[in-house]
Amino acid sequence: MSPIITVNNEEVKRMNLNVPVELHNAFKAATAARGQNMTDILLEFIQSYVDRHAPKPKGRQR
Repeated sequence: MSPIITVNNEEVKRMNLNVPVELHNAFKAATAARGQNMTDILLEFIQSYVDRHAPKPKGRQR
């Protein structure tokens, strides 16, 4: 089990994923060409995905 660490006063959890080498290289080049960081772009994507697809809370709506 990966430990939870703190980055910028926020707890973070490390994720590892397997990506085809060509896709990794293309993603790295695309983000670098725009002066972006791969981690930041992936975090933006994950947040966007969660915002669109997370289960809605059940219960009474006001």
